[in-house]
Amino acid sequence: MDTFSAAFALIGAFVAWRLLSYGQRAPVPPGPSGLPIIGNLFDMPTSQEWKVFSWWGEKWGGIVSVNLLGQTIVIINSLKSAMDLLDGKSSIYSDRPVLVMGGEMVGWKKTLALTPYGDRFRSYRRMMHQFMGTRAAVERYYPVEELETHRFLRRLLRKPEDFAEHIRHTTGAIVLQLAYGYKIQEHDDPFVTNADTATDQFSRSTEPGAFLVDVFPILRFVPQWLPGAGWKRTAAQWAANLDKMGDEPFEWVKKEKARTHFVAASSSSDLVPIEKLSAQETFNVKWTAASLYSGGADTTVSAIHSFFLAMALHPEIQKKAQEELDAVVGSERLPSFSDRDNLPYVDALVKEILRWNPVTPTGVPHRVIQDDIHDGYLIPRGSIILVNIWKLLHDEDIYKDPMTFDPARFMDSDTRSAERDPHTISFGFGRRICPGLNLADASIFIACARTLAVFDVSKVVENGVVIEPLNDYTSGTISHPKPFKCFIKPRSEKAVALISAVDSFDD
Repeated sequence: MDTFSAAFALIGAFVAWRLLSYGQRAPVPPGPSGLPIIGNLFDMPTSQEWKVFSWWGEKWGGIVSVNLLGQTIVIINSLKSAMDLLDGKSSIYSDRPVLVMGGEMVGWKKTLALTPYGDRFRSYRRMMHQFMGTRAAVERYYPVEELETHRFLRRLLRKPEDFAEHIRHTTGAIVLQLAYGYKIQEHDDPFVTNADTATDQFSRSTEPGAFLVDVFPILRFVPQWLPGAGWKRTAAQWAANLDKMGDEPFEWVKKEKARTHFVAASSSSDLVPIEKLSAQETFNVKWTAASLYSGGADTTVSAIHSFFLAMALHPEIQKKAQEELDAVVGSERLPSFSDRDNLPYVDALVKEILRWNPVTPTGVPHRVIQDDIHDGYLIPRGSIILVNIWKLLHDEDIYKDPMTFDPARFMDSDTRSAERDPHTISFGFGRRICPGLNLADASIFIACARTLAVFDVSKVVENGVVIEPLNDYTSGTISHPKPFKCFIKPRSEKAVALISAVDSFDD
C-alpha cells in the first residue's frame, strides 16, 4: 500500500470512528418536549420554579434537562445525583454560568456568589475560610452575636409589629460589625439600606427566565433609548446600587483608618493596612467583604423570618421548645451558645427551619466545564446545573412526612433514628458550598433560643377572628416568607426584666 493509500485509509477510519461515536453518543437527560429553535422557552416556570421542577422530577426522574435556544439546563432532583456530580466531580462542576443580567450587566460576578471558578474564586474562599470557615473560628464572634440578639429582643419589646424590620436590622448589625468593624445606626442606617436594596435586586436579576437578555445575550447591546429597553436602565441602576454596597463600607474603613477582622483574616498574620494592598488584593478584599455581607445578611434574614412564621403556625412546637429552655436555662438569664449542647430540641428546631422552607430553594446555578456522562446520560459542556434544594429537603425517601413541620425528626427515639441533617443539603454542594454556613447557623440558633426564652409568638386575632398566617414564599434565588402578621408578647414580667436589662448597650 502506497503512502497516499495508507493516509486515505487512516482518514477514512478516523471519520468512520467519529461517525460511529456520534451515533452512540449518550442522550441528554429526559424532560419536557420543546419546540424547534426555541426549545423549552415557554415551559420554564415564572414563579416558585422549585415546585414545577419537582413535578418534572416525579415525571422524568431525578435528573431532568431542558433546552433554551441551544443552552442545556440540567435540573437535579436527586440527592445522590447532586452528591455524585457536585461533590464527586467538583473539579468540573464548580464554575458559574454567565448570567447576562445579574452577573454581567448588574455586576454580581464581582462577588463570590457568581465569580467564575479560578484564581479569584480561590482567593475569596481562602479569606472566607480563615474568617469563618470552622466552628472554632466562628466562636470568636459569639459575644457580638449574643449582644446584638439581646438588642433585637429589646426592639421586639418596643415594637413587636415591626419584627420583620428588626430581623433585618439585627442581622445587618452582626455582619457589618464582623466584616468591617462598623457599628450600625439604630435607625435608617445607610449601609443596611444599601445592602437591603442590592440583595433584593440580586435575587430578582438572577431569577431564571426573569429577563429576556439571559436568553438572547445579544440584547445587551441595544441602546437604552430604544422603546422596550427600560430593562437596560434598570440594569444600570442596579449596578450602581451594587457598587454602592461594595464601595461605601470599604471607603469608611479606609477613612477611619480602621483595621477590620476581614483584612486581618486575609493577611494570615498581623493586621495589614488597606493602603498597602495591591490593586488586585484591594479588589479581592473589598468584594469578599461585600460577599460576606450581601450573602450572610439576606439568607439569615429569610431563615429567622421563617422561624416566626413556624412558631405562629405551630404553638405546640413552640411550647415544647420553651419547656426545654425553662428546664435547662431557667428564667434568671438568657440562653447563650454554651447552652446549645443541652438544648437538643431547640437545636433540632433550627434544623427544621432550614429544611421546611429553604432560603435558596433552587440554589445558585453551577456550570459544567466539559462533557460528562452520568447514569447513561450526557451532560454537555457548558450546561447550567440547577439543584432543586427544596425537592431534596422534601424527598419522602429522606424525610418522613416532609410537608409536616416536625423538629423531632432530627432526634433519635425508641422508634426511629434521626433523619438526615439538612445542613448537608441546604447550604449547597462541592466547592461552591456556602462558606458562611457556620456563622449563619450560629445566628439562627441564638435568635431562636433567645426569642423563645422570653416571648410567645401566636396568630393575630382581629375583631374576634383569628388571622391565619400565609405560608407562602417569594420567588427568586433567595426566597423569603411573604408578609404575614403575628402577635408577639413577653412571656412574663420576669422576661420583660431580662429583656430590659442593661448589658453594655449604647443604643
